Amino acid sequence: MQWLARDHPDKAVRRFEMGFFSRFFGAIGGANKQSTQPGAGAETPPDERLAAQVLAEIDIDTAIAAHENWKLRLQNYLDGKSSEDLRPEVICQDDRCDLGKWLHGPGRERLGRYPSFSVLVAKHKYFHVQASTVVAQAQGGNEEEARRILNGSYRLASGQVVLMLKELKKGLSER
Repeated sequence: MQWLARDHPDKAVRRFEMGFFSRFFGAIGGANKQSTQPGAGAETPPDERLAAQVLAEIDIDTAIAAHENWKLRLQNYLDGKSSEDLRPEVICQDDRCDLGKWLHGPGRERLGRYPSFSVLVAKHKYFHVQASTVVAQAQGGNEEEARRILNGSYRLASGQVVLMLKELKKGLSER
């Protein structure tokens, strides 16, 4: 039986994202710089100085841990084991956490020219929207829907952000 991406969306996303930043950074400015295609070789991968600067600005491992911790926070909230005052209108703002502040500030300044960076920003925003939706559904009395989102689209969004952060770190560390 053939493996189909539509039957295993989590695996398809993972296969797409694994090495995404590494491949992207490596593809730009690669051996084909003199291509006749418009825009080919127009961008160069981050040099060692820029990579070191980015890695000094943001602790990617801490950002990963913080985003992975949201699953437990949301689970505890749904289970009534949390005294946190979670507000959907705050959670949905993707520029308030440390990673979001970096993505919308220095990160955009340093890496904003890369399409892969824009993908990370979009996935991070989606993560916050899904987390916010879990809380909003719970507060609206729709616990079953909140759990469905937590174990579905939220879990997928969280996994995508974590994978992309790991690949960003790997891509920058290879410079």
